[in-house]
Amino acid sequence: MKSISILIPVYNEVESIRELHGELTHALSSNDHYELVFVDDGSSDGSIDLLNELSNADVHTKVIQFYRNYGKAAALAEGFKYSSGDYVVTMDADLQDDPAEIPNLVAKLEEGYDLVSGWKKNRHDPWTKRWPSKLANFVTGMMTGVKIHDMNCGLKIYKQAVVKTLDIYGGRHRYIPALAGQKKFNVSEIVVNHRARKFGETKYGGGRLFHGFFDLLTILFLNRYTQRPLHLFGLFGSFCVVFAIVLECYALYYKFFLGHPFQKHFALIVFGAMVFVLGLWFFSIGLIAEMITASQQGKEDRVKKII
Repeated sequence: MKSISILIPVYNEVESIRELHGELTHALSSNDHYELVFVDDGSSDGSIDLLNELSNADVHTKVIQFYRNYGKAAALAEGFKYSSGDYVVTMDADLQDDPAEIPNLVAKLEEGYDLVSGWKKNRHDPWTKRWPSKLANFVTGMMTGVKIHDMNCGLKIYKQAVVKTLDIYGGRHRYIPALAGQKKFNVSEIVVNHRARKFGETKYGGGRLFHGFFDLLTILFLNRYTQRPLHLFGLFGSFCVVFAIVLECYALYYKFFLGHPFQKHFALIVFGAMVFVLGLWFFSIGLIAEMITASQQGKEDRVKKII
């Protein structure tokens, strides 16, 4: 039987923790090889005291405590480092994710997938969260090619090889399936039970959709141009060079066909020369970036398996 790590970021969820711990213990009772990894993200409501109490009473429970609130992405990234299970399940601490779904996630993963994301098809959240989420999922699927219904569902299961390769920071936790898809891992989803919030209120601010859009652009940029930076800088450089040539031809046209003196269009000529130099600068930066990328390629471990 595969060992399982359950990773739960916690931020001011003291009312939910004990009940969640009990549900997880019951859901995993048939597997002796499991661990519950709670990451306290700078809670100020007594969550850490309760987590320490549970950890002292249960050998399956471990707690990672942050000095302050760093955010969900940092909590997941740190939890991934300390999760030792063959499979890693992530879930939220607010009791909206149902621990009873863990066996279903495991079964789906063992069909040959590397990551399985939950789909909160019947979502018990206000429309102010549901509809922006639907829009974000549609746009993300179109732009990344990883078309699942609920990219940001907290309930997911990963093989250990996936979590060790994911680079999670900022708001990139919202797009973990897309990040895994970019690395050619097999991604799937299943419908999971989503429960209404029992205690407190959501910890997500109203600006998460706005910030998430820029996180998505960052992911797309790094995926498309990290390995071929000259394609990006060369595009800017080509535009600058062509624009500069047009400006200089414009000045030459007035000089030789209309008889205007160069002095009349001196500023235009100088501006065109500056734009041309800027284009060469873009090309130079692109070439330097290509050399850096080429030097790093030899250091990258590309071997997936040795038989």
